[in-house]
Amino acid sequence: MANDGILDNIKSPSELKDMTDKQLNKLSDELRTVIVNTVSANGGHLASNLGVVELTVAIHSVFDTPHDKIVWDVGHQCYAHKILTGRRDEICTIRTENGLSGFPKRTESPYDCFNTGHSSTSVSAAYGISCAENMKKDGGYTIAVIGDGALTGGLAYEGLNNAGRSGKKLIVILNDNKMSISTNVGSMAKYLSKIRIKKSYLNAKIKVHRLEKIPLVGKPFTNFIRRVKDWFRDEFFGQKNNLFRQLGYYYYGPYDGHDITQLKEALTAAKSKHGPVLIHVWTKKGKGYNFAEKDPKSFHGISAFDIETGEPRSSSKGYSDVFGECICKFAENDKRICAITAAMSIGTGLSGFSKKYKDRFYDVGIAEEHAVTFACGLASDGALPVFAVYSTFLQRSYDQLLHDAALQQLHIVVAVDRAGIVGEDGETHQGIYDTAFINTINGITVYAPSSFEELEYFMDKAVYHTDGVAVVRYPRGSETYIPKDYKFNKEPYTIYGDESADILIITYGREFSQACLACEKLKDEGISVCILKLNTIKPFSDKAVHYALKFGKCCFFEEAVKSGGIGESFGFELYQSGFKGEYILTAINSAVYQSKTESALHRFGLDSEMIASKIKNDIYNGGKENAVKEKT
Repeated sequence: MANDGILDNIKSPSELKDMTDKQLNKLSDELRTVIVNTVSANGGHLASNLGVVELTVAIHSVFDTPHDKIVWDVGHQCYAHKILTGRRDEICTIRTENGLSGFPKRTESPYDCFNTGHSSTSVSAAYGISCAENMKKDGGYTIAVIGDGALTGGLAYEGLNNAGRSGKKLIVILNDNKMSISTNVGSMAKYLSKIRIKKSYLNAKIKVHRLEKIPLVGKPFTNFIRRVKDWFRDEFFGQKNNLFRQLGYYYYGPYDGHDITQLKEALTAAKSKHGPVLIHVWTKKGKGYNFAEKDPKSFHGISAFDIETGEPRSSSKGYSDVFGECICKFAENDKRICAITAAMSIGTGLSGFSKKYKDRFYDVGIAEEHAVTFACGLASDGALPVFAVYSTFLQRSYDQLLHDAALQQLHIVVAVDRAGIVGEDGETHQGIYDTAFINTINGITVYAPSSFEELEYFMDKAVYHTDGVAVVRYPRGSETYIPKDYKFNKEPYTIYGDESADILIITYGREFSQACLACEKLKDEGISVCILKLNTIKPFSDKAVHYALKFGKCCFFEEAVKSGGIGESFGFELYQSGFKGEYILTAINSAVYQSKTESALHRFGLDSEMIASKIKNDIYNGGKENAVKEKT
């Protein structure tokens, strides 16, 4: 950003109201520079944020925030909003521990009126806020900004339908950056849209409404004018079958989402309506940064990168890549294999599959509920569907997993990516809940690989050697530490370490790496520990429980929520089997806020340092002290 720019001197969004459109355009350029610099250093959502800069500037120049409320759908396009609302000096901390969130957050600023991290929630939330504002004497406007991608989620339509039928004031801005939602794309339709937000047109409408007051002839005359206008619009400008008009909205658009003058006129016109309004704007994802414009999908959510080349600063093979290779290998030899994604083909490693096997690749949009039931439909007729999904988004499909998949005993495979702590995306995206909610559903088998080799094995087992619903869950990123002398036995559980020890660590998945590192530290201090690694965590083997019975102290370390998780279930079965020793469960018992994964693991006592410390101080030395006390 240039020194002494407009942005340097903005302390509040209210200052935008006195700026010329030329100044607002310059401000937009400065915002883009800050966003690119910030994301290149911290990682984050780039293309989506660059696409809404002018729209954000226009909203804040027309509305009186925070009295007027803005709800950002998904929230991954709120960076410019944060910069303009008093967080300019803190933007360099975004997505870092104790720094700004990468999403709107109510506890962070009064300008963030609703927390959003998952898609398609904005209209429902904004309608609720709008109804609450209507109950106040001095209530403000409520604006929902929703991207066209979010309209692939069913919740968006539930909100649109409910708000549209209400007839109450609500402004919905459809940020269309990928496809045309409406058919009225001709030049005349665009011209008509511009005319409808001009002051002269709005003033003329006011005068026509005044004619209604003329006795006898006023109302029939104005009704005639209105019918002629509606007929002209419907027949010549493609508005007759407009979805949003059918739902009860005043529809404005489409408009150029990078034309501040036009945006301000549309927003001002929307304020004059006494009912729900939908403003349709076209934007370009990644606008202003060449690499993001050319490849918006890759620059949607990105790690730190070099601004000059657009290349990531570090890259390595990850679990998603291994999964992608695996399913391509299956599909090559088995035409029943289908791959499903909920708008996350790149993130889940399915981009290769989507190109090689187009006729068996299904991107259902941001509709995880539909994805599971769709997979069930495929399975019911002989296909082998594999649904790849982030853990945090799978939780939206609980009912479908239970009702449509498990109860029918249909064979679908769910590849749960980003299982466990994911770091900088914060509390809305942590993959720590799937084990607990899947644990409540009978008829589901869950595998937890700890390495690339194990992932490949369990994918094969899930697809070809498991009945009913099979889940394979694996973490974000690359393979973590595995001891050289560790041998995967392809059984439901694996034993590693000193079997003659009195202390047993029980764990699964990525946490096995931390347990192994902790054992090495403890061994150097003369403390022997054995590890029981669960490979199948639901249902876990009875033999694994019986093996644990011979130890005096069992410590379960779980990178997932404690309540309802695998550790609680294992402990229950252990005591039911007659265990007389000490059972200690360390798992996650609160929200996991943004930080490096390593930091979060440490904070919850799940990294090697904290595991070793707990066993040494609380178990080993604590046990010795208690023994001495008992003797005395």
